[in-house]
Amino acid sequence: MKGFRDRGIISPSKTSTTDTPKSSVISDSSEPGSTDTKFSKPSLWSSFFASAFSVFDIYHKSSSTSQNKAPHIRHSNGWTSPVKTIMAGGTMRRIQERVLGTSKTGISNTTSDIWLLGACYKISQDDSSGNADATNALAAFHRDFSSRILITYRKGFDMIEDSKLTSDVNWGCMLRSSQMLVAQALLYHQLGRSWRKPLDKPLDREYVEILHLFGDSEASAFSIHNLLQAGKAYGLAAGSWVGPYAMCRSWESLARSKREETNLEYQTLPMAVYVVSGCEDGERGGAPVLSIEDAAKHCSEFSKGQEDWTPILLLVPLVLGLDKINPRYIPSLQATFTFPQSLGILGGKPGASTYIVGVQDENAFYLDPHEVQLVVNFSRDDVEANTSSYHCDVVRHIPLELIDSSLAIGFYCRDKDDFDDFCSLASKLADESNGAPLFTVANSYISSKRDNSEVRDDDSLGVMTMNDAEGCSNEDEWQLL
Repeated sequence: MKGFRDRGIISPSKTSTTDTPKSSVISDSSEPGSTDTKFSKPSLWSSFFASAFSVFDIYHKSSSTSQNKAPHIRHSNGWTSPVKTIMAGGTMRRIQERVLGTSKTGISNTTSDIWLLGACYKISQDDSSGNADATNALAAFHRDFSSRILITYRKGFDMIEDSKLTSDVNWGCMLRSSQMLVAQALLYHQLGRSWRKPLDKPLDREYVEILHLFGDSEASAFSIHNLLQAGKAYGLAAGSWVGPYAMCRSWESLARSKREETNLEYQTLPMAVYVVSGCEDGERGGAPVLSIEDAAKHCSEFSKGQEDWTPILLLVPLVLGLDKINPRYIPSLQATFTFPQSLGILGGKPGASTYIVGVQDENAFYLDPHEVQLVVNFSRDDVEANTSSYHCDVVRHIPLELIDSSLAIGFYCRDKDDFDDFCSLASKLADESNGAPLFTVANSYISSKRDNSEVRDDDSLGVMTMNDAEGCSNEDEWQLL
């Protein structure tokens, strides 16, 4: 992705070939015959499969309950077990991908730079002398990608309150995607951006502690159980799909509740959380405004008045189109991955959330939460734990133009200097957006409203409200979920 910022470039000469992931991810496809298929929006097939899952699951449970009373039922319906196995395993996933559409795997272009959460991998092979460096850079990218924390559907966890659900299959993808983004923020905070998954044990204790926070029980601070509880006010419920805006607000609520439960010295989420969502919780009209005063207020509240500034997690939920993403925003979305504060994007196929972590040209690389895995339990100090289910060596990508227009962008700023750098980069990006900024930055929200009203009379400033931008004829394009 030439033309983007040069900071964050990874030097291939410092990368050892021994760091290459054990599983190869260079192949063009992990699904023969399906990699060239473009996915489409969920249709009646989506409802069919979701309904089928529920029917089989209910039948299995009822059969299990009644086994003592009617053992012969087990013999007359021998197909139940294999069908359930198919549904819960990779076979069902492949069937879903065939019907609902799939994305490509591997890296299709070996001449363009890759940006992965603020780090640039220069894999250009323009001349023969650069082939070795390009190979090393590609291996470094794979090591970085496979070190990102993957959180997927799980089965076999404790029941979620009164729902009796012990799995989030077919409804929990947005929650899982958001867990990945927050886990990445914690990796940044505890271990730094340069951290990579250890090849040998013992594991880093901080890393194990982070994974433990996302376990699947109420005892884990950021479990799906606790997220649903914190998000009730925003419509979160077990068995129901949720949008990015409600998801961001739920994290804000969960962080606040955990902060009240513990003292300042030990915070499960050691950073303030600021949801940048425009005026009055999603009132439509205009790009969201990141208020520096509001950010400072969140930091002060997080530290209970003891610090002027603290680490801060920024979540920006957006709707960038109606039926599909407006192509005017794609360059800006690409550019956010060049920010050293980048945490990626919650987004993906319509109705099927993923965690987008990088870009190359017009493609987005992502981690997919839709793989079904058994629940994993280990203690927070178990440095010998098997954490393989929290990582993925398969690089999947989709065209940016095909991702759902409803998404959320995340950023992590370690301190005030880092936040100031982010604001500078974000302001520059808005200035260069040709009147279609993802969001804007202002000292205060009130001043930004005054500035926007002035822009209506003088478009020469280069910053416009979304309703005034060319091609945006309906303000619903910016209505937040």
